[in-house]
Amino acid sequence: MPGSRPWHSRITGRRPAAFGAEPTGERLARIERSPNFVDGSFRNPVPTRRLVEGSLAGGLRATFAKKGSKPVGSIPVHPLTAGELAVPPVDGLRLTWMGHATVLAEIAGRRVLFDPVWGERCSPFSGFGPRRLHPAPIALDDLGPIDVVVVSHDHYDHLDMRAIRALIRSGADFAVPLGVGAHLEHWGVPAERLIELDWNESARVAGLTVTATPARHYCARGLRTGTHQLWASWVVAGPEHRLFHSGDTGYFPGFAEIGAQHGPFDATMMQVGAYSEFWPEVHMTPEEGVRAHGDLGGGAVLLPIHWATFDLAPHRWEEPIERTLAAARAAGFTVAAPVPGAPFEPASVTDPHPWWRAIAAAPTTTALDTPPRPDPHPEQVRV
Repeated sequence: MPGSRPWHSRITGRRPAAFGAEPTGERLARIERSPNFVDGSFRNPVPTRRLVEGSLAGGLRATFAKKGSKPVGSIPVHPLTAGELAVPPVDGLRLTWMGHATVLAEIAGRRVLFDPVWGERCSPFSGFGPRRLHPAPIALDDLGPIDVVVVSHDHYDHLDMRAIRALIRSGADFAVPLGVGAHLEHWGVPAERLIELDWNESARVAGLTVTATPARHYCARGLRTGTHQLWASWVVAGPEHRLFHSGDTGYFPGFAEIGAQHGPFDATMMQVGAYSEFWPEVHMTPEEGVRAHGDLGGGAVLLPIHWATFDLAPHRWEEPIERTLAAARAAGFTVAAPVPGAPFEPASVTDPHPWWRAIAAAPTTTALDTPPRPDPHPEQVRV
């Protein structure tokens, strides 16, 4: 009947490749056996709403109407080279934040690439959607060999179809949450190079142990929320070092359990941006990100991620890092805040240089001299 097909199919005659694919066969059967799959969809570890009352329209209005949403000058980017990456880290562990949630981790002589996004826009369409505020620090083809690509979930600012297709040539294996493998296989990733894990499942790959751990979020690549794709945070462990990547998540009490089971960590990569009062349960505020870091053990270096690259929420673009540093200082935690593309070793992190202040739309020089915002203590979950 007219109008029964999705709008994109009526316009183009086919489903865009970037939308990915739905799980079938044994993949679907495995999903249906998961203890986290209930009544036809994956569930969060605690009751969670994607949006609050009037949030979609209100959030969009607030995002578009805000002041200072973009830097007044160019975001500085370190022009990373293959030569730099060819020199091994002194301590055996090095991180390079490429922007947003994309991090290259060099651990135990292996290279792990988290949430690789190199596209100009985080969108299924080349001319639509949030545009990057800074270029990628290095061309994807110049990264060289990658041992493991880790994907936290299937949102466009974390799962970039073109980047995945390019990374097939790197020889990497791909570790993804349960169900997300259908997208990657649809895009050409060989099934034998896919590692698809449920929460609290681990796999050995390239001499490392990768573990999918719980997160509080959701999946979607079309207009509707995905029901058969899981989201996850991740632990990557080598013989001497351990890392945690939060992916996207709201705060929940499970971080302490993750830390107890899989820590201590040398570094945590924590989502601190794209928060809003309109969706308070699926993205952490900076204070919640710092609190989660503490729950995980607190002794690690905290690398704030999910800020500065895409404008996705009503807050000012530099607000996440200022609030993160204030909360971390109050808690006595160590923070790394490099410009995108600048490699650093967690063992030798020094006080961050506030590079973002020179291009902020308004002065922020007193932000670190003010107390952090109160922790909302979200154990009392709203249903």
